[in-house]
Amino acid sequence: MQYTPCDILKPFIRNYSVITIDKDINNEIFYPSGYVDFIVKMPDGNAATIIGGQYRDTPAFELLGHLTVPTRLNAAKGTTILIARMYPYACAVFFPNPITDFTNSATNLLDVYAKDLRDLYEVMMSKVSIIQQIALIESFFIEKLKKHERKRQKVQQLSLICQHILTTGEGFDLNQLSSTLGLSKRYIQKQFFEMVGLTPGTLYASYRFNRSLGQILTTDVSLTSIAYECGYYDQAHFIKEFRKFTGITPLQVRRTLIKNGDDFQKAVNIGL
Repeated sequence: MQYTPCDILKPFIRNYSVITIDKDINNEIFYPSGYVDFIVKMPDGNAATIIGGQYRDTPAFELLGHLTVPTRLNAAKGTTILIARMYPYACAVFFPNPITDFTNSATNLLDVYAKDLRDLYEVMMSKVSIIQQIALIESFFIEKLKKHERKRQKVQQLSLICQHILTTGEGFDLNQLSSTLGLSKRYIQKQFFEMVGLTPGTLYASYRFNRSLGQILTTDVSLTSIAYECGYYDQAHFIKEFRKFTGITPLQVRRTLIKNGDDFQKAVNIGL
């Protein structure tokens, strides 16, 4: 189930989703989305991520940053999480940490906003309705947004740059992007480092990966055709880049994800 953010948060949050794990998940591939996820874990059940070999239990509040390395997921049947999916640049306006702290990391947000989030969690758990719980999260986000007005203004321009990258077709060229937008390459790279935590090229690679993943799951088109359609040089390049994100090949992904169905795909970060 997905929910739409309020108007003031729409430039920063794509949607809210509620996922309940319908079977035990053990050491499964977790697929990077190109977004940043603010995760609330409900009291029942448990989950954990393994990123770069580091095992982290999912706390009450977690920020799952941009993932560019193979990641694994454990989750017990019945675990429920509420996710606020943020645009690539958005968490810079909500959290005080350097944004690169969150890249390839699952951060316990109680280490960032200890009292605020403990109080928020207590109130959230007293509410039965998901709508009420989302409203409380939105109040938290809006409060932080008001405190970071300068970052909010910088993000407006960066959102246009990200949108341009994420709607690029078969290729990405920083020189062309710089010329199209009338901004220097150095400026664009600096803004990305400060506000996204990725280079523009890496964000595009993540977008291209997810585009190819969608075709793998929804079509029976050959991997070679998908490779060319999504802007890879050839199938070998496609497989190499795909393995950077997942550790496995596109063919292995097609067999595993289609067999396990929609609920499993959502649990491992597909189709949100």
